[in-house]
Amino acid sequence: MSAAIPELVPQSEMFVNFRFGVFFFAGGVVPNPLDIRFKKVTGLSATVKTTPLEEGGQNLYTQPLPSRVDYGNLVLERGMVASSRLRLDFDAAMSNFKFAPSNVLVTLFSEAYTPVSAWFFSRAYPVKWSIADLSAEPKELLIESLELAYARMQIMKV
Repeated sequence: MSAAIPELVPQSEMFVNFRFGVFFFAGGVVPNPLDIRFKKVTGLSATVKTTPLEEGGQNLYTQPLPSRVDYGNLVLERGMVASSRLRLDFDAAMSNFKFAPSNVLVTLFSEAYTPVSAWFFSRAYPVKWSIADLSAEPKELLIESLELAYARMQIMKV
């Protein structure tokens, strides 16, 4: 005799990781459709740094106190696009050392393409650009990688 195990998390509250958009908000300009779609987004992470506090008379351990939040870089991968606003911003940063920080919103969508989760990155700016290796053998899309540093990440309520 076996009893059905109740669902701890309903299927409707679990989401797939392949419906997402990346939106750049720079200088009041509407996001470019070429700069919304990406193959992969990584670096959505935050770590609380701690400072050890040594207590007088306590030699067995220290008390870790939170000191600040450290963020990883946001890395975006996509098929290389010939011309886009984002590409121009990366070129200005890498070639002329001119930076125009912008705010970035990464949004996860449901099956009905309604937002279910979002992450807001303030004052993001380019720190690395690279493309995949060039090869005459496979017929693959050329992937470019765009890496951004940012001041703060916030999880948005949707």
